[in-house]
Amino acid sequence: QVQVGESGGGLVQAGGSLRLSCRISGSPYTTYAMGWFRQAAGRERDFVAAISWNGGETYYSDSVKGRFTISRDNAENTVYLQMNSLKPEDTAAFSCAALSPGLPFKFQTVTNHHNYITWGQGTQVTVSS
Repeated sequence: QVQVGESGGGLVQAGGSLRLSCRISGSPYTTYAMGWFRQAAGRERDFVAAISWNGGETYYSDSVKGRFTISRDNAENTVYLQMNSLKPEDTAAFSCAALSPGLPFKFQTVTNHHNYITWGQGTQVTVSS
């Protein structure tokens, strides 16, 4: 069964950058589309970005479009989230997840966290003003 683990979070000033990593193991890695979600304290889990199994397609939430970039390196079994121009409202626990196999890679599918089968423990991102 696929397992994922995030790293790269931390404390950064507004306007700064961070790169999150999501390491995937335990199953044929390249069969999974992947997504990043975040959850701020007291709020629901929100979609951030998703990438298809081969990296050919991506989706972003409106709140991060133009600032965040999702990518993957299949040789390294890793998915990345490059976050630039960070804002205090980006503060949250960021988690990566594997999309359930067989589901179409469409916006309506990837933005629904119920469609993901495996989640990491998350990595905290804190942006100070």
